[in-house]
Amino acid sequence: MSLSQRLNEDMKAALKAQDRQRLSTIRMLLAAIRNREIELRRPLEDQDVLDVLGREMKQRRESLQEFEKAGRDDLVRTVSAEIEIIAGYLPQPLTEEELEALVRQTAREIGATTKADLGRLMGALMPKVKGRADGKLVNQLAQRILSGN
Repeated sequence: MSLSQRLNEDMKAALKAQDRQRLSTIRMLLAAIRNREIELRRPLEDQDVLDVLGREMKQRRESLQEFEKAGRDDLVRTVSAEIEIIAGYLPQPLTEEELEALVRQTAREIGATTKADLGRLMGALMPKVKGRADGKLVNQLAQRILSGN
């Protein structure tokens, strides 16, 4: 079953269960997916759907930080629930240890040894961690490893 089909089935289940938060979040995700399909003028593959979900997750995380700063507890609860629901559809994120091992392995594979090789290393790493790790964290680990720490 494709990810889009799973979302549609889960939407039906949320509708039957009268789970308003889940239903609202899944509808929002499906709308974002449809918008991307219209943009690309083709049906989305699972990887494309994961990209859309990743963007939606990133937006929610950024919103959550802003709402926390503003002291908007009502919105914090809503966005936190959305993040939890979206996370259920994304691949399991890599732990920092797994990510560090992957950065070291990729650096060895491409022969990256100095900070000047950071661009090449990031270019090789990002497809491997797509949707499973935050780019900022990957960049920080790569810089630390290339600087010899």
